Amino acid sequence: MRQSARATLTALTLTCSALTLSLPAQAAAPAGNAPSCVTVWQTTGTITKTGYARNDCGETLNLKIVWAHGADGQCDTVNPGQTISEKVPRGVRTFDGASTC
Repeated sequence: MRQSARATLTALTLTCSALTLSLPAQAAAPAGNAPSCVTVWQTTGTITKTGYARNDCGETLNLKIVWAHGADGQCDTVNPGQTISEKVPRGVRTFDGASTC
């Protein structure tokens, strides 16, 4: 292999490796049973973490935030476009999404 082709291939390999290393890890799918039109996410602070569920469906739903290793959130009536949230202490509790109730 000629020197310039080898250098180009090496640079391309290093660039691809760097891009692969910088991709974010895929999060596990939430375990709740809410319909797929409900968007769920969590934020984690220093002392607490908060689970969120936004109703992106075309109808009003009854939803609750679901946590592993502890009690779930209360059942709330959620209109289309509305978001509910629940804050818990950091620790063994794991955010499992949202469920209908």
